[in-house]
Amino acid sequence: MLTTDIDPKIFRRALGQFPTGVTVITTTDSDKQPVGVTASSFNSVSMDPPLILWSIDKRSFSAKTFETAGYFAVHVLHEEQVAVSNRFASRGDDKFSGIEFSVNEQGCPLLADYAALFICKTWQTYDGGDHIIIVGEVTAYENVESATPLVFSRGSYAVTNQHPAMASDDKNTPSNSEFLHDYLLYLLNGTTTRYQHELYPKLMEKHGITPERWRIMTLLSAGQAQSFTELSELAMQPPEDLQVMLQTLSEQGWVAVADDAVTLTSEGLVQQTALKQTAKQHESGFMNNLSAEEEQLLKTMLRRLQGL
Repeated sequence: MLTTDIDPKIFRRALGQFPTGVTVITTTDSDKQPVGVTASSFNSVSMDPPLILWSIDKRSFSAKTFETAGYFAVHVLHEEQVAVSNRFASRGDDKFSGIEFSVNEQGCPLLADYAALFICKTWQTYDGGDHIIIVGEVTAYENVESATPLVFSRGSYAVTNQHPAMASDDKNTPSNSEFLHDYLLYLLNGTTTRYQHELYPKLMEKHGITPERWRIMTLLSAGQAQSFTELSELAMQPPEDLQVMLQTLSEQGWVAVADDAVTLTSEGLVQQTALKQTAKQHESGFMNNLSAEEEQLLKTMLRRLQGL
């Protein structure tokens, strides 16, 4: 149902339905010190000339630095760089501590690792409400085609994956493709996407919970308190987005946050028990064409492949 009442939390969740990549954008300040921020607002604008844009909150400590910078560098992060994203999304003073980087001739700090890199000359800046919109002209770039990009969607980090329809529809697989039908990666991908495609709507329909919030509940289900930092790392969520999600779970009465400790409430434990039951029922139905012995063997082999 359409609404004209712009509630910031609900509006933020709606925007989260649009997945984006994750970037770290860097420049240097007037004292030649490196400055960097995490941004998911990066987007292409023009091919001729080659223009890109991104935006930064006016309240950000480095907003003025980027607004007046002559050059900046955009690092598109890959799937192994969640910690890097969280580092540059934090409010710490020395975000570059322990990070390998060099400085190019335009004065931009360049991280040693990325999925793609764009060196940009500031083209124009625009007022965008509570953000500054920065357009840059790309003067040089690099694409690491072997890297899988990091994705941000619905308040959590994710990775690109094949659409379930592509994985499950036999017409998309050549009938003579013996290799694909006997290749572990293809089989695992098809199974995983189908599993998620069936389970997640059930969780929303029966319990009104998204996969991202369910992940938080599951991580807390042992009954022991988790620190905010630990939970952010385990849940693969930036601190700011985790804070919003915990506030929602707290308002539902399922999570308690005290100082740096996050726990499930008694009501949350009851809810998590119901969620586990739904998940196990789905698992049982999903594997109903396997015997009990085959099911356990499958799980044993998967744990072994993961090195568990």
